[in-house]
Amino acid sequence: MNRKHAASMERSTRLNRTSLDRTVEMSTFVESMESGFEAENSDAVTGPDNLPPLNLFEKEANDVRNHRVPWQSYVKGQMISQEDFSFIRDYDNANGERRDQLIHNLGPQCAKVFIRLTGRIAKESTVRYILTMIDSMLKEKPERVSIFVEHGKKTKTAPWTPFLNMLNREDSFTVNQACRIITKLACFSRDKMNANDLKCFFNWIKHQLTMTLNGYTQTVVESLQQMLRLDVYRVAFMENEGVSTILTVLAGKVSFQIQYQLTFCIWMLTYNPQLCAQLNKYSIIPVLADILSESVKEKVTRIILLVYRNMIEKPEEREVVQENALAMIQCKVLKQLEVLLGQKIEDPDITEDIEFLTENLQKSMVDLSSFDEYSSEVKSGRLEWSPVHKSEKFWRENAMRLNEKSYELLKILTRLLETSKDPLVLCVSAHDIGEYVRHYPRGKNVVEQLGCKHLVMSYMTHEDPNVRYEALLAVQKLMVHNWYAPIGLPITVQPDE
Repeated sequence: MNRKHAASMERSTRLNRTSLDRTVEMSTFVESMESGFEAENSDAVTGPDNLPPLNLFEKEANDVRNHRVPWQSYVKGQMISQEDFSFIRDYDNANGERRDQLIHNLGPQCAKVFIRLTGRIAKESTVRYILTMIDSMLKEKPERVSIFVEHGKKTKTAPWTPFLNMLNREDSFTVNQACRIITKLACFSRDKMNANDLKCFFNWIKHQLTMTLNGYTQTVVESLQQMLRLDVYRVAFMENEGVSTILTVLAGKVSFQIQYQLTFCIWMLTYNPQLCAQLNKYSIIPVLADILSESVKEKVTRIILLVYRNMIEKPEEREVVQENALAMIQCKVLKQLEVLLGQKIEDPDITEDIEFLTENLQKSMVDLSSFDEYSSEVKSGRLEWSPVHKSEKFWRENAMRLNEKSYELLKILTRLLETSKDPLVLCVSAHDIGEYVRHYPRGKNVVEQLGCKHLVMSYMTHEDPNVRYEALLAVQKLMVHNWYAPIGLPITVQPDE
């Protein structure tokens, strides 16, 4: 009995932790990945027990570090100055303590030599080596970004500008090493990247994420994870439509490691209440629900639950919280949580998040009206023959509500008819358009202005017999109903912005 009471008290304590506690925990957790995958992703990078690294970038970086550069030959060929040679020779041959002294004593001169060498030497293997030296230097002590900042002030350029220019090079290792350096400079400099530089950098990251057979994806996402630790960069990433790119990648076939890292990026975004309130318009909840239902990795499960929890806790508007909760209910997250509770889970934080989400989603279900249920289902894009679709009472009472928010739900149904390949979704969409027209007298004018009528008619020849049947019924409702639009009350449907 005492054991049960103790367990109950412990669970209650966990569930009643404050938001501040969670934020501190998040900060500590994020610190663990500051220099790569050194905590959550350690196995993916170096392999257990000092085995060769599994990450392509890390493997190549190790090879680059073992490469010896013939600096003397560059002096003889007058490709670098004697001053640059003296510094780079001393730096290259020094131990950790001596290198620290060189950086401390020379300051911006050190950055000047590194940048000058990358500009004067064309041999790719040497450029690789120099960039790897810079990356290792910043990784050892992030405060060393100050030497590049000071050098930038003297040359009136941002510290990351020389490396942004290197993102256009052809060598994949070189551009990804430049990406890592840019990230460190952008995150640890007191001055942050301006809008134009951020747009350039985020566009490069987005392009890299969508490249097929990109062996450096983990490295690119690692940089994005680090960038999104800072709120100013979260806002810029959202403004540059970065979330759409993440979801495009997550919706495809990717490894659990990429699933984890990209979901981690979404988690970072949820710590800004304003951004968190906008996230579900990208259909994040359904995409993550699919991953959650198939996940076999505990860390993937954990990070998805953390995203869901923040989408309940962080938004400041109750309406947004309710919409997010309804979307989770519609995506059958409650059922997934029930399954997870029946499994053996080692991490007590996962159990806590499951209990928190279960409690809050069940509360939302109590207040769930039939129209809330319908609205959530339509917004999820995952239509099925749930009871409300076939309910005469529902349509009689709620058909007019499809006009709310500038015909938001009707526009979603129209978009589903335009884009979906799922016969079930097409059937239900066509059916609902027909029911709307049947129960709302001026519905014909609305669906015609939305372009919905010709879409429904086109499905009368669809290859699936069920789609043809529902389209035929909807067209009959469109044709036989006694339409009217009273004079003086014109119907104007504004297009989506």
